[in-house]
Amino acid sequence: MDSIKILEQGEGILRLMPTWVARAMLTPGKRLKLHPNDLYALGIDHGGIGERWFSSTTQADNGSLTLPNEGLSFVVYGDEKKPQKILLLDIVNDLGEKLLGEAIWNKYEAWPMYSKFFDFRAPLFIHLHHMKEHAELVDANQKPESYYFPFQMNNYPGDFPLTYLGLEPTTTKDQIKHCLEIWNQGDNGISYYSKAYRLKLGTGWYIPAGILHGPGSYCTYEPQWASDVFAVFESMTSDDKTYDWNLLVKQVPEEKREDLDFLVSLIDWENNVRSDFKEEYFRPPMPVADPEEMKSQGYFESWISYGNPYVSAKELTVFPGQTVTIKDAGAYGMIMLQGHGKMGKWDVETPVLIRFGQLTNDEFFVSSQAAKEGVVIHNTSSSDPLVMLKHFAANPDAPAKPNS
Repeated sequence: MDSIKILEQGEGILRLMPTWVARAMLTPGKRLKLHPNDLYALGIDHGGIGERWFSSTTQADNGSLTLPNEGLSFVVYGDEKKPQKILLLDIVNDLGEKLLGEAIWNKYEAWPMYSKFFDFRAPLFIHLHHMKEHAELVDANQKPESYYFPFQMNNYPGDFPLTYLGLEPTTTKDQIKHCLEIWNQGDNGISYYSKAYRLKLGTGWYIPAGILHGPGSYCTYEPQWASDVFAVFESMTSDDKTYDWNLLVKQVPEEKREDLDFLVSLIDWENNVRSDFKEEYFRPPMPVADPEEMKSQGYFESWISYGNPYVSAKELTVFPGQTVTIKDAGAYGMIMLQGHGKMGKWDVETPVLIRFGQLTNDEFFVSSQAAKEGVVIHNTSSSDPLVMLKHFAANPDAPAKPNS
C-alpha cells in the first residue's frame, strides 16, 4: 500500500506503534506502563527501557549499542488482524507537504521534532545539548527541548524530583574549566555551581540548546528538536555512578576533545548565568482560549510547551460523554494520558500495561490538513476524562511567553 492510501485509510490520521529506547547507564523508573518483564527486552547489555519516543523520524544514538531503526516511529496500517508497518520517516519523505503542510515542509523538508516520555528512577547527570554551531561540526542538529510533568505519569516521584538548571550568576568559566580538569578524580563538583529547582507536577520548563541541566526523577514529557546530541559535564552523580570522559566529547570534533576552552564554549554562557533564569524558562500551563468558554463546549486545553521558535505542545481534556471538534494550525503527534473514546475514525484508549512489541491505540500522528479542518474527538466514558498530549513543530498560535 502506498503512503497516500495509508493516510487516506486513517482519514488524515496515522496510527503509530510504541517506540521504546533503552539507555545502558540509567535505571528505568517503571512508569511507562511497559510490562515489568520487558524492561530489559533489548538485552541487559543494552540497558533498561526508560524512554518511549513519539512521532519520531530521529535515530536514537546509543553508540555501538544502537540498533537498526532504534528511536524511529512506525506507522501501522492495513488489515487489523494482520497489520503491516512502515517507518513514519518513509511516509514523511513520500508525502512531504501533504502530510506536514506547506510551512513546515518548505522550511525543513522533514518532520523536525519528536517527543518522548523520559522515565528514570534517579536524577540524570548534568549535561547539555549542542547549539547549532557546535552540532554542525559533527553533522548533527542542535537540540532545544522542553519539559512537562504529567500527573497521570507520576504515581511516585522517583529518587530526586528536582532538576539542576543553568549556573549560579557568579560562576566563572575558569571554575567550570577546573571541573573538567579534575574529571578523573571523582566528583568534579559541577553541581556546586548550579541550582536544583523543585519540580511541580502540571508545569514545565523550556531548555534551549547550550543550557546545562541535570533532569530530575519525575517521568517527563519532552517535546524536542530532531536530534540526539548531548555532552555530559558531570563525572559522578549523587548515587556514586561515574561517567566516562567520552560522554563529554563523543560528539565533538576529534581535534577538540582535549581542548578545555572549546569544551566550555559548548555552554551558552550568557543564558546559563542569567539572574532571571526561572522567569525566562519556567513554563506554567496557559489556557488556549477563555477557560469558561472551553468548559461550556465540553473540553479544556492548555499550552504546556511554548515560548520558543522550535517546539510546542498542548494538553487537551475532553469531559465525560462530550464530543468536540478541535482545530490546530498544523500537523502534530499525540499520546493518550487518560480515558478512551474516538478520534476521527480511530478508537483511542489509554493502556494500563503494554508488552514489548504490542500494538496500542494510544499514539497517532495528525496531518496538517486534518488538523486545520478539525479533528472530532468523542469521550465515550460517562465518568472518566479523556486526556491527551499533542506535540507540534513551530506552531504560530503558541504564546511567546507566560501570560502573553
